[in-house]
Amino acid sequence: MSERLISMAVAALTIALVAAGCGGDDGDSTATLTKAQFVKKGNAICAAGNKEIEAGFESFAKEHNLSKNQQPTKAELTEAAETVLTPAIAKQVHAIGALGTPSTDGKGAEEVLDAAEEALEKIEEEPVLITKSGSKSPFAKANAMAREYGLTTCGEE
Repeated sequence: MSERLISMAVAALTIALVAAGCGGDDGDSTATLTKAQFVKKGNAICAAGNKEIEAGFESFAKEHNLSKNQQPTKAELTEAAETVLTPAIAKQVHAIGALGTPSTDGKGAEEVLDAAEEALEKIEEEPVLITKSGSKSPFAKANAMAREYGLTTCGEE
């Protein structure tokens, strides 16, 4: 897989993962983290998730004999989205969801969550959409909102 494709996929999915866990309501109305703490922990989860996704893509590329300059086929992109990205998303959603909604500006986290969930639904229906970049990315809105919220590692493009 190309480095560009890996970078786009990492950035787009990482924000989706973080945002998907941001505003979940687990029935406990007592938030334990401030916004600053939430952002710090969320960005740390994203940084670790970026490394995991990159390693997953490198492994996928090696298994499929893809060079850095070789453009993967649509079937390979779909397989990578389903085998590398979806499991990573589930793992990160769980980790960030466990943080709970921040005690300050929880609404902002929920707005990021809503945008990311919408993007996640799109890639679940058509996994290859994750390769779109910029304004065509299903995560463009969620990435912008995450950066504005302070989840800069999660909203990288």
